[in-house]
Amino acid sequence: MNNPAVKRLPEHLKKYIVDQRYMDYTSIDHAVWRYIMRQSYHFLNKHAHAAYFEGLKKTGISIEKIPNIDEMNEILAKIGWGAVCVDGFIPPNAFMEFQAYNVLVIAADIRFIEHIEYTPAPDIVHEAAGHAPIIANPEYAEYLRLFGEIGSKALSSKKDIMLYEAIRKLSILKENPNSTEEEIHDAEFEVLNTQNNMGELSEMAKIRNLHWWTVEYGLIGSLENPKIYGAGLLSSLSESQACLNPEVAKILYSIEAANYSFDITTQQPQLFVTPDFAHLTTVLNQFADSMALRKGGAEGVLKAIESEAVATIELDSGLQISGVFTDLIVDEEGNVAWFKTSSPTILCEQNKLLSGHGTEYHSHGYSSPIGTPLGFEKPLQMFRFNELKNLGIDFGKQVNWEFKTGIQLTGKIYTIRKNKNADTLIISFIDCKVSYKDRILFQPDWGIFDMAVGEKIVSVFAGSADKAEFDPNSYISATTTQRISNQSKRLLELYSIIRNMRESNQLSTETLMTIFFELKNHFPNDWLLSLEILELLNPSSSEYKTIEDYLISMQENNNYRNLIINGLNLLK
Repeated sequence: MNNPAVKRLPEHLKKYIVDQRYMDYTSIDHAVWRYIMRQSYHFLNKHAHAAYFEGLKKTGISIEKIPNIDEMNEILAKIGWGAVCVDGFIPPNAFMEFQAYNVLVIAADIRFIEHIEYTPAPDIVHEAAGHAPIIANPEYAEYLRLFGEIGSKALSSKKDIMLYEAIRKLSILKENPNSTEEEIHDAEFEVLNTQNNMGELSEMAKIRNLHWWTVEYGLIGSLENPKIYGAGLLSSLSESQACLNPEVAKILYSIEAANYSFDITTQQPQLFVTPDFAHLTTVLNQFADSMALRKGGAEGVLKAIESEAVATIELDSGLQISGVFTDLIVDEEGNVAWFKTSSPTILCEQNKLLSGHGTEYHSHGYSSPIGTPLGFEKPLQMFRFNELKNLGIDFGKQVNWEFKTGIQLTGKIYTIRKNKNADTLIISFIDCKVSYKDRILFQPDWGIFDMAVGEKIVSVFAGSADKAEFDPNSYISATTTQRISNQSKRLLELYSIIRNMRESNQLSTETLMTIFFELKNHFPNDWLLSLEILELLNPSSSEYKTIEDYLISMQENNNYRNLIINGLNLLK
C-alpha cells in the first residue's frame, strides 16, 4: 500500500485485494517459474516486441524466482504504476477499473507443473511475466489505462455475468489436481454453451473481445512477420510458438475484432496484428464512440435497461442519476422524454452524491421528464435565479408546463437546486402531477417530485456515479480458488536442496547424483528436477551423460516430451 498508484485506489476496489503469502510458494513453484522464464527468454528474444525485454529489466522481474509484489511495487512506482494480488478472475468491470487507476492485478497463485505450458487460470506467470513488462512502454501503458477507464464503464448483460462465473469455475477446476474429468467436462460444456447463447453482444462482451485480441493475445508489426506483445501469448510456452505458425490466420487489427468471440479452452484459430501501439488507441476510441458512455440518448438508456443492473445516466446539466433503469418514454423524434428507475437510486454531480438525494430518500426508485418546456428560448438549466423569477419560476409559485416532448407537468415549486456555477440541477415540486398522453407518471399524493433538469442525456455508463456511497454491482464471486497440491513432502525437500545449492554455488556432484537416483527410484514421473540437476553438472562428465540419457528415455511419455526436449536444447 506504499505504492502511490495503489494508495489512490478507491475503497470499493480494495476489497478484491488479497495477501500474496509469498512464503507459501514451494521450491517446485519457483522451479516452474524458472523453467518458464528461461524458455521464454530463449524463444521470445527473437519473437517478442522489443518493449518486452526492456520492460523485464525496468520492472525488476527475475528469471530465478517468483516476483515479490512488494518489491515489484517499489520498481513499478518509478513508471507510475502499481500492482496488487487478487484471487483468480475478478469481475471484468473491476479488473478494468484497476487498470484505469494504473494498477495491475496479479493472481497470486502459480500454475502447477502439470500445467506448465498453459493454464486457463490467471496466475502470477501470466500477470507478472506477461502483463507487467509491457507496461514499461509509455505508449502502451497509456493505452492500458485508457482501456481500463473506458472498459469499466461498459454496460453488461446478465449473460456476461453468467459467462464470467462459468469461466472462473472452469479455471479453478482445471488448476485443481483433484478435479475429475467429468467435473472439467461439465464446466467446459457450461462455458461453451454460455458463449454460444450470448445473443446480441453487449458493450462489455465486445470490449472484452478487444481486450483479448490485444492485451492478452495481440501481435504487433507486419502480417508477414509479427512480434508478440499479448500477455496470454508471452506467458504460454506452447501457444507463444504455435501462434506464429501459418495455420493461425493473421488479421489486421480493427474495430471488427470486437465481434470475434474467443474460447479460453483451446488455442485461437486467428490472431490480430496491430502495426504499432498507437493504432490500438485509435481503434479503442473508435469503439468508445459507439458506446453509450459517449453517445447517451435513448439508445444508451435502452442498453442500461437491458443490463438489469445499476447504471448511470448523465444529463447535459451535469446531473447524474444512478439506479436500475426499467422504463423510458421516447418522443416522435427519438429523444428521451422521461425515464424511470425501480430500485434504490442516487443523484450526483461530478461523481459525488448530492446531499439529501441518496438511496434512503430515493429508496423505491426515481423518475423524471427531461427537456425544455414550451416557451423557453434556452435550456432550463441555463437560467439564473433572476431570469427564472421573471418567468414566474420561484418558490411557492404554481407552474403548468408542457414539454416539447409531450410531457405535461403541473405543481407548486418547493425548492430549486443549483450547482456552484449557478446551473439549475433539480426543481422540486409539491402537489405535482406528471403525465404523458393518458399515462399518469406522478401523482400529488406520492409526495415531493424532484424533477431532473437537463435538455438531453449525454452519457450512460455501467455502475454508480459515486461508488463510495452506492455500489451494488460490485461483488466478489462465491467461488474461491483453492491452492491444492498432491506433491510429496520429500519431493519438495529435494527441490529445495537443489535450489539452495544453485543459489549458494556450493555444488557437490556426489549429492547431486544421490538426489538424482532417489528421484529415479521414487519419483519416476518428475522430469523438471532432473533438468535442474543436469544444469549444475559438467557437460563433459559421465554424470551429465547418465542424467541426459535418462531424460531422453523419459521422452517416450508424451505428457512431457516437448518440455524435456526444450529443456535439453536450452542447456545445449
